[in-house]
Amino acid sequence: MKIGFIGLGNMGAPMARNLAAAGHEVTGFDLAAPDVEGVTPATSAAEAAKGAEVVITMLPNGQILRSVAAQVIAAMERGAVLCDCSTVDVESARAVADQAHAAGLGTLDAPVSGGIGGASAGTLTFMVGGGEDAFATVRPLFDIMGQKAVHCGDAGAGQAAKICNNMILGAVMVATCEAFALAEKLDLDAQKLFDVVSTSSGYSWVSNAYCPVPGVGPKSPADNDYKPGFAAELMLKDLRLSQQAAEAVDADTPMGQLATDLYGRFVEAEDGRGRDFSAMLPRLAARGRNG
Repeated sequence: MKIGFIGLGNMGAPMARNLAAAGHEVTGFDLAAPDVEGVTPATSAAEAAKGAEVVITMLPNGQILRSVAAQVIAAMERGAVLCDCSTVDVESARAVADQAHAAGLGTLDAPVSGGIGGASAGTLTFMVGGGEDAFATVRPLFDIMGQKAVHCGDAGAGQAAKICNNMILGAVMVATCEAFALAEKLDLDAQKLFDVVSTSSGYSWVSNAYCPVPGVGPKSPADNDYKPGFAAELMLKDLRLSQQAAEAVDADTPMGQLATDLYGRFVEAEDGRGRDFSAMLPRLAARGRNG
């Protein structure tokens, strides 16, 4: 398949590399002009999209997505599919889909879970919104780049699934870090608490697969001085997208809002930027009841 890939950063580069390694013809563009093995460089987004059966974008935010989409949609041939794998606001995803449909293109919004490691290993999970035909076209590519692709519904449904999932993730991480910080102050051994939580009603993916306590549970960023697997600033981005969406549809999300506020302070007023989102644990452990 002939593929255009726009956005060859920490996530996009390994995704494009995996597609090329599987035998697809991949032309890529990024403003930083990285050299990606197997990917033919283009001088513009429009050039990368020209003649492509599928154009994949992996971009920082909705504003940039809208700008890039305007360029590539004009260069794409009718019947091709524009598949955005960025994590952006639902409104931007749906606006791009409307613009693409008007040009005779298929569209998918397909944000991912799995981080840089998953992108490199080809084990990402894709949460996909868009038409059935477009999903069927891109499905073989999802199988190369990831281990699972869930078709969540129409345009915007993939972004909705991503932000709802990560709102849960952020809130649960905060609650888990609070519990382990409290346990330390109560002289309860962290390993003992893990042994209880991991097999009882406190169980979660955070506690069992990504425990924020160094030396407890499977290896995680906590065991590497909280160097990011999933950076706190990316968690903040997703939480803010969840609250933007909640405001747009008048949804009450008090826990999501509290997690957003907490990560906002951690990233923007404290030392959270550049650290894993599980570094909320030492942040909470160092504080008293009133901050």
